[in-house]
Amino acid sequence: MHLIQRELKGSGLHILRPSGQLVVFGDIHGDLETLVFALKWLGVPETLARERYHLLFLGDLVDRGVFDPEVLYIIMQLKTLYPRTVTVLRGNHEGPEDLIAYPHDLPQHLRRKFGHGWEQAYRCCRTLFNSLPHAALLPNTYLFLHGGPPHNLTSLEQLATAHTRHPQERLLEEILWNDPHDDVQGVVPSPRGAGYLYGPDVTTNALRVTNTQLLIRSHEPAPRGIRLNHNGRVITLFSRKGPPYWNKQAAILVLDLQNPPTTGQRILEHVIPF
Repeated sequence: MHLIQRELKGSGLHILRPSGQLVVFGDIHGDLETLVFALKWLGVPETLARERYHLLFLGDLVDRGVFDPEVLYIIMQLKTLYPRTVTVLRGNHEGPEDLIAYPHDLPQHLRRKFGHGWEQAYRCCRTLFNSLPHAALLPNTYLFLHGGPPHNLTSLEQLATAHTRHPQERLLEEILWNDPHDDVQGVVPSPRGAGYLYGPDVTTNALRVTNTQLLIRSHEPAPRGIRLNHNGRVITLFSRKGPPYWNKQAAILVLDLQNPPTTGQRILEHVIPF
């Protein structure tokens, strides 16, 4: 554990402390109403100040929602005020400029909010996105990514330095864009135009390399806010409602890290729907 922290400090891989309760958010995509409702339900900010909860956001904070700037402001303000208890990962909608996700309507919402100053605000957002980690690890338990693991992952160091290897290697692209598929072996091209659809063998390899038991990710809508793939070893979490997805429920996970659930079925017992 200490060796991992020392070697990977300042990298794209964040190591979580195995204590307290971890609250995981999937895609938010500018859904201010659901975000605020969830934070109030959790008693934020008081519970963060007392370090009762650690919040982990799996990326895609922006795009497809009217309140992109407000969502981004709230989450980064929480990160600024409570850096020990808030972790924000990068999603494909916060990806590098050569892999812009569409629709990318953050600029138009910044223009609405800031008028002529929107370009400076957008440059600040791009600097912020480039500084976010793209993976998190709870040692021996969970691997957290936005999309999915690189199909040829062989070391934690690859995971931690994916952003420095981009675009010469596709590690970061896969982390931000990959999707699990139950009927695939290895990888096949993704209909998204970036990343791959990956099979259970890719998940097995990633969990072995990272010495974890479950992969928790977001990146795809789920009708009830959560979905299991690959025999319950991949958990997809989605934390927004409304158009263009029209899902009736969003969800977050509240996990007790003193006794973390290590199967997909047990994870389902820790889902909080909204």
